[in-house]
Amino acid sequence: MIELHAVTKRYGAFTAVDAIDLQVPAGELFGLLGPNGAGKTTTLRMLAGILRPTAGTIRIAGVDLAADPVRAKASLGFIPDRPFIYEKLTGMEFLRFVAGLYDQEGPAVDRRAQELLALFDLEPWRDELVESYSHGMRQKLIISSALVHRPAVIVVDEPMVGLDPKAARILKDLFREYTRRGHTIIFSTHTLEVAESLCDRLAIIAQGRIRAIGTMAELRAQQGAGGLEEIFLRLTGEQAARTLVDVLDA
Repeated sequence: MIELHAVTKRYGAFTAVDAIDLQVPAGELFGLLGPNGAGKTTTLRMLAGILRPTAGTIRIAGVDLAADPVRAKASLGFIPDRPFIYEKLTGMEFLRFVAGLYDQEGPAVDRRAQELLALFDLEPWRDELVESYSHGMRQKLIISSALVHRPAVIVVDEPMVGLDPKAARILKDLFREYTRRGHTIIFSTHTLEVAESLCDRLAIIAQGRIRAIGTMAELRAQQGAGGLEEIFLRLTGEQAARTLVDVLDA
């Protein structure tokens, strides 16, 4: 459902993403982990069509994103880490607007939008301007907008940012049910507990390259380590930990 082949993103002499190969099949909930600046957000923005790769190919639901971007993006929903919304629209108007971008409108869209607003406790605010929404409410609205057109693939950057515990639980259950129905979700997170409990497979990325990929059992076998935190630190943070000890002991 998602295919990346030798995907690279350079900014001048700096390589943010370095020849990544990745396949995520239908029905999989895939997690992308890495320290700040590892290339996670850049990778997801290339998947969403916001950034253009310097090299390599991306296919969404079998469609080459560069060759036919409109058709590829028709199968895609994107949830960014920071919600940017037209503030002079109401919550309901915003969901109708997003659905309209995918040529969907009418009673079915309104019903779907109402269901999503109710799911995230936004129904009382459906006719209020988004400018009056809190950060958490805006995040819930962005999540709803990514689902309103029923995409085959959802790309998510730090989905739990700004969510209260109830909304975070709803979102995790929603992601799991969505993939059970044959859809695909790829998301990045810094919350290792969420990744370990939720994802079918994980990739750990550092300095723009995938350092390890697989199920938790496969990662343990590859790295000879126990929990995800230990594996993550072994691949991305061991030197930082040693430096910290040196500083404190100096």
